[in-house]
Amino acid sequence: MGGGRGEEPLDADETLHLRVDALRADQTMQLRVPPPPEPPAAGGGRAERRRDARSAGRERVAPASAALGAVVRLLAPLAPYARRIAPYARRLKPVYPRPGRDGWRRWIPSWRQWLGATLTSFGLLSAFLVTAYAMTDIPENLNSYATQQDNVYFWSDGTPMARTGWVQRQAMPLKDIPPDVRWAVLAAENESFYSDPGISARGITRAVFRTLGQGDTEGGSTITQQYVKNVYLTQNQTISRKFTEAMIALKLDNRMSKDQILEGYLNTSWFGRGSYGIQRAAQAYYGKDVGDLDASEAAMLAGLLKGAGLFDPTLSKANHARAVERWSWILDRMVKIGKLAPRERAKYTKFPEPLKSNPLYNTGAQSDYLVELASQYAKKAGHLTDKQFDLGGYQIYTTFDRKREKALTDAVTKARKQAGRDDPAAARNGHYGAASVAADGRILAVYGGPDHRTQGYNESNATTVPAGTAFTPFVYAAGLEHGVRKTRGGPATPVTPDSVYDGDDGVPVTTPEGPYWDRSGKKVAAHNDGGRSYGDISLREAMARSVNTPFMQLGMDTGLDRVRQTAVASGLLSSSMGPQVPALSMGNSTPSAIRMASGYATFAAGGNHTEPYSVRRITRNGSPVALATPRPRRAVGAEVARQVTEALGDSFRTAHPEAAAGRTGVSGKAGTTEKDTAAWYVGTADSVSTAIVVYRIDLAKSLEPLPLKGLAGTSAHSVPYALWSAATGLG
Repeated sequence: MGGGRGEEPLDADETLHLRVDALRADQTMQLRVPPPPEPPAAGGGRAERRRDARSAGRERVAPASAALGAVVRLLAPLAPYARRIAPYARRLKPVYPRPGRDGWRRWIPSWRQWLGATLTSFGLLSAFLVTAYAMTDIPENLNSYATQQDNVYFWSDGTPMARTGWVQRQAMPLKDIPPDVRWAVLAAENESFYSDPGISARGITRAVFRTLGQGDTEGGSTITQQYVKNVYLTQNQTISRKFTEAMIALKLDNRMSKDQILEGYLNTSWFGRGSYGIQRAAQAYYGKDVGDLDASEAAMLAGLLKGAGLFDPTLSKANHARAVERWSWILDRMVKIGKLAPRERAKYTKFPEPLKSNPLYNTGAQSDYLVELASQYAKKAGHLTDKQFDLGGYQIYTTFDRKREKALTDAVTKARKQAGRDDPAAARNGHYGAASVAADGRILAVYGGPDHRTQGYNESNATTVPAGTAFTPFVYAAGLEHGVRKTRGGPATPVTPDSVYDGDDGVPVTTPEGPYWDRSGKKVAAHNDGGRSYGDISLREAMARSVNTPFMQLGMDTGLDRVRQTAVASGLLSSSMGPQVPALSMGNSTPSAIRMASGYATFAAGGNHTEPYSVRRITRNGSPVALATPRPRRAVGAEVARQVTEALGDSFRTAHPEAAAGRTGVSGKAGTTEKDTAAWYVGTADSVSTAIVVYRIDLAKSLEPLPLKGLAGTSAHSVPYALWSAATGLG
């Protein structure tokens, strides 16, 4: 080897020739010797800066080189195995066109290539599915439409009255759904429900191929998948929705029990006729609860899950034929899977014909007013927000009496028609508010208007017209309860039914200081109907004969503040009370028919007042909802209430001796207003107080009362009394 130790150094452009023994004799190795480094420039020149930069670069590369070395050391033990596998891997590597083949055979993959492609595809697909499963979350918020239910209202006797809500759905616990019903559904839709993983690979594949090939989708979903679609997803028929449905179904099947999934499915599925859930389907098609269905009826309902538009037997003859065929198939299927005994199946030979129409669609023009009152009270007394109530699921058991409601509605409807024939102009703006309230506060019947869908204005609950002389019993009760004061600040003097007052027409109203002057500087005087005078008269007789002037003065003697207090305690709303002037005793307040009936009911209840209420019980899907039911409270003394009731009884017997003959416990009084804008009759029969008011208002212009123009009849033939007697059964 040349260039040994001790020899002269080589120049930069010289080549060193080395002879290596391992090489063949005619081969040489050439090494290029780099030029010597440049001498450092004084003061740190350009060369020095380049050397510093190269040094810094080597320092930056050093950590990366160290990391690469660590990886090499880590993989070093695998090298022997890699060398063994390498030949096989090279053989699996696809080479196209294939060498050693001629013509078209050059493009046919070998079995090794087919195997490699299959394993690779399977691996990628598995990785994709595992990743998709891990990344798919079960939505926290359910589809609000899928979980929304309707609210059902019941008459006081427990029979259905009406329902409200966008959908007909009432959730039922699975324990309340008979096994025959459950298995009819499972036999029709997914008999392997309790053993499958929540999805059907064959069904999904079939649906995907059909979608891709023909542009639509097909079933094949398990009940778990259908439940996922109902409550978490939309009904869009797309491949992406189907894939998401399958992923959520797998997760849901691992998180929820099969019974929980089945319960949810049965309560959210569409059965046609506007009904969602098996409970509403049972009521819509057979008029009964799901717990009363037999296996035959259950099989018919289960057939609807395939498409109510095709299998509702009442829609067409073709539908009927399809429904019968599917009904029979489902029953046979139940026998095959061991969920229906052959002997039981043999009993079901006749198709269970459903009702012709949905009995739940029975809300009427008048019942809408009842629903409005009940829903407002239910939310208030049940402490329910609008959002909670609108989600539905509530059963509202009202206090409304079906028979009383019909009698009241029929009577007012007849009066409206008669008024339209007698005086169409006056009748066009006529209104008839009416309500019956029991002594314990239950609202038994109301008349709200001709049609809630065209007139949302509730005539029974409106506070727009004055009470008139129908208010005088509250003045009488206040005088009996608190006494009168003839001097300012002096002691109260007791008042009895036999206390005598001046009953003449036009008697000036006085105060302890003298006559009462209004703001215009005129003396205020009381007037009787028709301008009649009665001379000195007892309060009881004045009430019996509807003499007004004594009660106007009694109100001043008792104190208008005490009159107001007594009226409010008896049931009238403070917001409806009129100005605290002498006219207060003559009924310048504007209570509703419901509140007037409630006030008279206080006297019938011995002086105890119970706030009027329209709902006695609320449940949600069978579970009770806490309800703040009003309790009675003392409004006036029991003796005062008895005396007022006796005076009202005299009033009824004096005005209507024929109707009073042979009847006990009946009392009542007519009410008129100074400007003839309202006519009332309020009275009690069988511990139920009923108030009737007739008035005129042009709702298109204002809520200002208009003159009656004879709409209420005459004193001899009073329309309010006729309606009252019909509503109470005395007519």
